[in-house]
Amino acid sequence: MNLDNYPLLKQINSPEDLRRYPLSQLSTICRELRQFLLTCVSQSSGHLASGLGVVELTTALHYVYQTPLDKIIWDVGHQAYPHKILTGRRDQMLTIRQKGGLHPFPHRSESEYDVLTTGHSSTSISAALGIAISEQQKRSGHKVAAVIGDGALTAGMAFEAMNHAGHIKPDMLVIVNDNDMSISENTGALNQHLTQILSSRTYASLRESSKRVLSNIPPLKELLKKTEEHLKGLVTPAILFEELGFNYIGPIDGHDIENLVITLQKIRQLKGPQLLHVITQKGKGYAPAEKNPTLWHGVPKFNPVDGIIPSVKKVVPTYSQVFGDWLCEMAEQDKRLVAITPAMGEGSGMTKFASRFPDRFFDVAIAEQHAVTLATGFAISGLKPIVAIYSTFLQRAYDQVIHDIAIQNLPILLAIDRAGIVGADGETHQGAFDLSFLRCIPNFIIMTPSDENECRQMLYTGYLHNGPAAVRYPRGDGMGVTLMPLTTIPIGQAKICRESNTIALLNFGALLSEVLQAAEQLNATVIDMRFVKPLDTKLLLQISQTHTILVTIEENSIQGGAGSAVCEFLLSKKIKCDILNIGLPDKFISQGSQKEMREEMGLNCEHIINKINEFINQ
Repeated sequence: MNLDNYPLLKQINSPEDLRRYPLSQLSTICRELRQFLLTCVSQSSGHLASGLGVVELTTALHYVYQTPLDKIIWDVGHQAYPHKILTGRRDQMLTIRQKGGLHPFPHRSESEYDVLTTGHSSTSISAALGIAISEQQKRSGHKVAAVIGDGALTAGMAFEAMNHAGHIKPDMLVIVNDNDMSISENTGALNQHLTQILSSRTYASLRESSKRVLSNIPPLKELLKKTEEHLKGLVTPAILFEELGFNYIGPIDGHDIENLVITLQKIRQLKGPQLLHVITQKGKGYAPAEKNPTLWHGVPKFNPVDGIIPSVKKVVPTYSQVFGDWLCEMAEQDKRLVAITPAMGEGSGMTKFASRFPDRFFDVAIAEQHAVTLATGFAISGLKPIVAIYSTFLQRAYDQVIHDIAIQNLPILLAIDRAGIVGADGETHQGAFDLSFLRCIPNFIIMTPSDENECRQMLYTGYLHNGPAAVRYPRGDGMGVTLMPLTTIPIGQAKICRESNTIALLNFGALLSEVLQAAEQLNATVIDMRFVKPLDTKLLLQISQTHTILVTIEENSIQGGAGSAVCEFLLSKKIKCDILNIGLPDKFISQGSQKEMREEMGLNCEHIINKINEFINQ
């Protein structure tokens, strides 16, 4: 990329370089930064609209705060592209989300400016509080700011952290990046003037000293307190944050770089927990993204001049689309069906359902725990809830899955999308653990479809099951098989796909095509196990007597996964046979395409054959 098109930005290799420029040049730097971000993402793919919306905020924060000694935590992480550009990674931006390239989110191993490795949301305030307390105890004078936005404030964890911070009152700043345009009328000259007053040390000093002076005159003190709250409430949503113990400042225009800098400079001097409410426009500066920020949230490579996201003609539907179509089909048959998602309706294929059955669709925002227990309430009331959730986000609701679904043995279906390797989002988003953490929970039925037709039938089976059930399926396209009319699958029944002797390959999930190719070269039996819980124990006993080597294959962590279930069962029956478990290794899997990472993890035909031959010859 030709950096000569960015004469100021090309001189900025660290925030220290940024801070050498006068305030008057920051608007030019922001223009260059926004254009550079647009050009990079158009060539590399990735998150776009969120980054465009925080260009001025990112610049102002690094200009005012003495990073890396001061700490900035980004929540959610896809806002952090401008942060990466200003912190020494400008020339690597074309590698973002690619195998061996920059991480798609902040990552501690990548830069000293990345304070918290973050992929899931709503963790920033808790981490910032821990840092703020530590820095205060060390008397370092270093500051910490958490930038929370794009719905991350909807999660209960954020409010738990704020409640704690408001109680112990360390010096810290929480910035609410509000890109909801419904409150844009709160910005403007009057509001900026108010913001300057609320962020000034004079106001803070007057506020605290007046409280001390009036402490012995309760009626007058209470009157003035209520007057202050009323005046703030007229122009700002301050009361909630004030009640949590934060000094509320704002709203402020998040694209006015000079006002941002002045306000942050004042806030940095204040004591106690501060909350700055910043209004931004997602997709700012790029008209197509401004018009439809959801569409331009995460994008493939595109031509920024055309402003059109290239359409990919789908030969076969994705698993998410198969789920969405099945959901509509079932909703037509059963009026008790309700569907829940924690802010992943579009990604989970639920757009059509939400449009056709709006009264039965519940997007609870980024609140996975609530999503699961909401389903519990529905089930108790006689409805039939389905929770559509990504594997990596289901981890956040683990206690609710155990306590609120399984113990009560309620008929709730978990439709687990993005199971296994997901690709470019990397470590924090790989669905590597769901079989392991669900398998140990009593009462659950766990199914692993090998293609999109099996996915439909298993969803149907799980929906009709009078108890907890989970169907986990991968990201991406199906196999192109014919979709058959819905019918239930006998619980715990595997399917023999190919018969031979000596070696038996036990497949769990969507790697079946690779397994069948390997079996042809190895002349091996192939069994599509379909159920992780309960296992088809009758068939396992049978093949353990007729085969000398059993190989389990899954796209889940080997530790505690489906292969472990097979080993545990055979051991309990005192059956001795050679068993090889093939799956994801005991490490976090970085970003790269699904094909690249499956190859690296040894989950394609060639590597399956090699692993089996090595096992035989050892």
